[in-house]
Amino acid sequence: MDAKLDLQARGQQVVIERVVRVPPALAFEVWTSPRHLARWWGPRDEQGRDFSMASCEMDFRSGGRWRICIRSPGGEDYWQHGQYREITPPERLVFTFAWERAGETFPFTLVEVDFLQEGPDATRIRFRQSGLPQSERDGHASGWAECMDRLTEHLAAVQAPEAKL
Repeated sequence: MDAKLDLQARGQQVVIERVVRVPPALAFEVWTSPRHLARWWGPRDEQGRDFSMASCEMDFRSGGRWRICIRSPGGEDYWQHGQYREITPPERLVFTFAWERAGETFPFTLVEVDFLQEGPDATRIRFRQSGLPQSERDGHASGWAECMDRLTEHLAAVQAPEAKL
């Protein structure tokens, strides 16, 4: 399922950073828990409506595989999958990523997420996806930026005193 990554041949990358007002352990948990992923994983459509998560399978260990289906507000499903390469709580998460559609082949890319202490109760989340074909870079950049916006909003809700998520 997971082809060898040739990052030299496909050198396009996306880098996004956000500072969130939560400790690294909570930011890491929200990246690695299906119940939290369901609240923020996926972009927004042209009208600003959130995609939802229709399915989430995670074998959360180094070498384990993951597979997620996000659903557009119009009801179209988009499958993606990969393999966990590195899990270092609460500091780092590395996994491969590829779209999945019958009859099509998509390249695997590498996603690296670092959770850096930014103060007593803040974390800098540094996201990097590398190995993208040039034709896909901008779409991934906007999609992941929307995911990071949704992640930031979810973390603010989780931190709210009345939160029961």
